[in-house]
Amino acid sequence: MGKVAIVTGGSSGIGLCTARSLKEKGCTVYELSRHDGTGEFNHITADVTDEAAVIKAVDEVFEKEGRIDIVVNCAGFGISGATEFTRTEDAKSQLDVNFFGMVHTNKAVLSRMRETGGGRIINISSVAAPIPIPFQTYYSASKAAISAYTCAVANEVAPYNISMCAILPGDTKTGFTGARKKSLEGDDAYGGRIAKSVAVMEHDEMNGTDPKVTGAYIAKIAFKKKVKPYYAVGFKYKAFCVIMKLLPISISNKLIGMIYAK
Repeated sequence: MGKVAIVTGGSSGIGLCTARSLKEKGCTVYELSRHDGTGEFNHITADVTDEAAVIKAVDEVFEKEGRIDIVVNCAGFGISGATEFTRTEDAKSQLDVNFFGMVHTNKAVLSRMRETGGGRIINISSVAAPIPIPFQTYYSASKAAISAYTCAVANEVAPYNISMCAILPGDTKTGFTGARKKSLEGDDAYGGRIAKSVAVMEHDEMNGTDPKVTGAYIAKIAFKKKVKPYYAVGFKYKAFCVIMKLLPISISNKLIGMIYAK
């Protein structure tokens, strides 16, 4: 019998590619997003920032299928700009979608998984969690929160045969780049460094990993017997994470500044 999977943010980008890869592996896939579905999967319209809507969607899946085996939290977006000039409401919105959207989904599914004997939850973090990017402070913070949350909750739910891990993609070529909410306020005061930094990041993204590769990797992790807390996607980003971990923080952060904050 195929597994039942929920993918949030599954209408585009990494989420869509993950949903397709899970379907190819025989999963019955339910895609949750604010946008219309592609018609390839069971689509449920739900905004992850609306906890009641998420609970309703999860209940709908459970009532139809009787279980939920896999959850992949892909819903998210990015903002950029100087922290000094970023509106507090924009910063809160970043955390509301990227972090608390995941929280809402996981809260809704954990009791279902516990009742039915287990499951696998995959949270999409980012290489920006261990390598925080200047002028994308709140995006980096939201992803760091996901990584910390993942490690803590994994230990809470392990006795119930529920496993949780975080995937850390690096630069990926998706519509995420065009959808980023960019602010250049204060760029003159910062010597043009805001625009320059974001341009470097967007160039790297547009020449980054194919989301099909990332989606296939996530689906592979979803079916592993046992998982580690974190998985960076691709040799280059695995190496970056290891190097940054081994270097003294003063040196690693200086290197990041030389790339993204000159």
